[in-house]
Amino acid sequence: MKAVIQSGGRGTRLRPYTSVLPKPLMPIGARPVLELLLHWLRRSGIEEIYITTGYLGHLIRSFCGNGEQWGINIIYTQEIEPLGTVGALSLLREKLDTTFLVLNGDILTDLNLSAFTGSHRRHGGPLTIATTARPTKLDFGVIDEVGDVVVQFREKPTLVNHVSMGIYCMEPDVLPFIPNGTPFGFDDLVLCMMQKNVPVHTFRHSGLWLDIGRVDDFHKAQEIDWDGQVPSHQAAAI
Repeated sequence: MKAVIQSGGRGTRLRPYTSVLPKPLMPIGARPVLELLLHWLRRSGIEEIYITTGYLGHLIRSFCGNGEQWGINIIYTQEIEPLGTVGALSLLREKLDTTFLVLNGDILTDLNLSAFTGSHRRHGGPLTIATTARPTKLDFGVIDEVGDVVVQFREKPTLVNHVSMGIYCMEPDVLPFIPNGTPFGFDDLVLCMMQKNVPVHTFRHSGLWLDIGRVDDFHKAQEIDWDGQVPSHQAAAI
């Protein structure tokens, strides 16, 4: 199993901190997000990892090197211009020749990768999205109406939606949908596949998931003992 860590973004949600450091190198305690991600992948038996870089990519390469300190092999790509959330996969067409993982470089989770990839293989489709439930507190009164008549009013409700965790299991069949040299987002990929009636599956996760690009999640991550933690959903080797 190969994994691609997407690390080319500018981290605009965490400015001004990311004016100095790329988002994957933002510190969580004594370690950057990216190192915690690499440890998680290594514990799950993944040893071949590609890191796509763009903004401040030289800092990521300087920190991680070739990965030998963690018992993994790291290969880098460099975006000359931003290619979006999955556009950088076009630079790895010849390398991604079997089932592979794609994940954002700014997330922390205890997702069981063995269960995730097992579900992907069982349904046999080309793409599986890891999802989780996320509450959103609205600061407005929400009106449900039929015509111009109010049928329900909810004052500042909390809505729960299932959201993408930024972790995907893919087959090489996905790569032809991604154009060369053109910014291309994951939303573009999913819409393109749906338009061509290619199924996109999901895998629901109920454990830990933090999006470090959000200030609230970044602060929550600081409260966790990542060295001492044994995640309840940690995967066995794939």
